[in-house]
Amino acid sequence: MKPRRSNLSVPGHVQKMHPKAAASQADVIMLDLEDSVPVDAKEAARAQVIQSLQELDWDQGTVTVRINSLDTPFAYRDLLEVAEACGQVIDAIVIPKVNDPSDIHFARHLLDGIELNRGLDRPIRIEASIETAEGLSRATEIAAASDRVVSLVFGIADYSASVGARLVSISGHGEKEEDLYPGHRWHFPLSQMIMAAKAHGSLAIDAPYGNFKDQEGLRRSAVMACALGCDGKWAIHPGQIETINEVFTPAQADIELARKVLAANEEARSSGRGAIAVEGRMVDQATVRLARQLCAQAEHLGLD
Repeated sequence: MKPRRSNLSVPGHVQKMHPKAAASQADVIMLDLEDSVPVDAKEAARAQVIQSLQELDWDQGTVTVRINSLDTPFAYRDLLEVAEACGQVIDAIVIPKVNDPSDIHFARHLLDGIELNRGLDRPIRIEASIETAEGLSRATEIAAASDRVVSLVFGIADYSASVGARLVSISGHGEKEEDLYPGHRWHFPLSQMIMAAKAHGSLAIDAPYGNFKDQEGLRRSAVMACALGCDGKWAIHPGQIETINEVFTPAQADIELARKVLAANEEARSSGRGAIAVEGRMVDQATVRLARQLCAQAEHLGLD
């Protein structure tokens, strides 16, 4: 699976941002038809996204489109028109506010028909945003609803509202948390979403950090998400991409240690030994699996 360290959200109706996004260093470009688009611009945004997908070069990274939530009059047209016109370009559809596995079933069946009709040779994946208490309570079922589900994404602002959490910042996206709560306020819901995603072979993506001028706050937020098991983080500004990529890129020392673990594991298997020791420490099979994952990510990123 391609790395999804940085996921840059780009307003669908703002055409001038699209070429810059396509040329950016973000692993994922998400053209947004939901929150960043005013209601009276929804249809124009959809048309603009389709035009940009058809005319610009998106080969550099992964391309996704966030449709409107399925309880709006826009979502089904978003999914149908974008997938029919640009199914050969996009990698995934992002569905916001997924509360039930039936949301995934609906999108899967519609995509099945579109792919058959258009003769597409690769499946369009689904990224499910977990943004409510209801969605989090069913995160495992949502992750298991279809093999199209490639990632679960934490929607911190809407989740905060759904549980009645206190608002401590203008954006509601993660900053100033330390002023209110001693520790990581979203540790439990984020960990639960990560567990659901990983149990079903999907990636876990953290919410954006709202204050795009605060690089240190962004770094702290990304480091915590990475430590919990997230594979990447959304970005709302190009200036956040470099920091996010850096945090979610394996360090050279970690890559070298992982290779030592895999080499020791292979040697132990060849010689019939069960126990593995690396640098004077015993290593179990869980560590071997982590080492394989890290080396696979490093290979995807072209790291030596």
